[in-house]
Amino acid sequence: MSIVVVKNYTILRKMNFFSGEHIKEDLTESQFEKLCLEIFRFQARENPVYSEYIRYLGVNPVAVQAINEIPFLPIEFFKYHKVVSRYYKLPDNQFVLFRSSGTTGMQRSTHYIYNISLYEKSFFLGFRLFYGDPEDYTILALLPSYLERRDSSLIYMVKGLIQASQQEESGFYLYNYEELRDTVLSLRDRGKKILLIGVTFALLEFAEKYEINGADMIVMETGGMKGRKKEMVREELHVLLQQAFGVDSIHSEYGMTELLSQAYSRGKGIFHTPPWMRVLVRDLNDPFTYVERGRSGGINVIDLANVYSCAFIETKDIGRVNKDGSFTVLGRFDNSDLRGCNFLVV
Repeated sequence: MSIVVVKNYTILRKMNFFSGEHIKEDLTESQFEKLCLEIFRFQARENPVYSEYIRYLGVNPVAVQAINEIPFLPIEFFKYHKVVSRYYKLPDNQFVLFRSSGTTGMQRSTHYIYNISLYEKSFFLGFRLFYGDPEDYTILALLPSYLERRDSSLIYMVKGLIQASQQEESGFYLYNYEELRDTVLSLRDRGKKILLIGVTFALLEFAEKYEINGADMIVMETGGMKGRKKEMVREELHVLLQQAFGVDSIHSEYGMTELLSQAYSRGKGIFHTPPWMRVLVRDLNDPFTYVERGRSGGINVIDLANVYSCAFIETKDIGRVNKDGSFTVLGRFDNSDLRGCNFLVV
């Protein structure tokens, strides 16, 4: 096993893999599959938590020759273990730490980020692939529950996009909805293109107070009811927001603390991934078996930006992969911890 792993590790180094050279828009399917196996073998050796999990399953990393044979690490491991490849012996102050949201007393996931530039490259390039240059937008962020925390990966991403927009009016809003309305109307009257990205409960609270019509606006919800509103199906939620903001569709972002990449939906809850990210759907009763496209099951995510942690994550989300490779999130497993969009019944 050592010879194989070292061989692949040498390949990774030659590719400038750890600098994120593989995070690119023209990554082909064959390149993606090869990278998956290379990263798996590296992490099977260099990530103690993942390595121990693989041994527990009785999987020989050398015998893994296809993506569907790679074990996916249950996301709960990020709550109780330091999931880090190579640098697990370093003190916490050598990392950027992102933590999940949660209610009082709840164990929160922690993602140890050794090289923050990988995250920055992933979210900037992912955004440009789906929406173009951030400079084209005035970016308004209505993320009160996240803004109140300093360790949110979502806040880090949106802050980076706001800075990249180079628009004077771009910025964060807490609960100052009236100021947000005045800003949107001012931008509308000047013909500015707006991206409003918000946590779900805050967008709904805004929509209950104000209506905006005629603005060149993209409204993007990130999930997150946090018990603040009654549960709603996605279609009902999106209709209310479309009416309040005068838009034809509501966009969505799919990301989480344990990932460094995001998928985006331009409407109807249909998400697309960037080339270095994939979603697979496992059988609800057998986590090591995958279902065919169009059938629902548990969502597994491959995120090749997760070089220094684990690139293969078994989430607690339920969804399906559509025939064109896009995916839809349908809900959460029963008795799973409350996180973000699981207050939203889909």
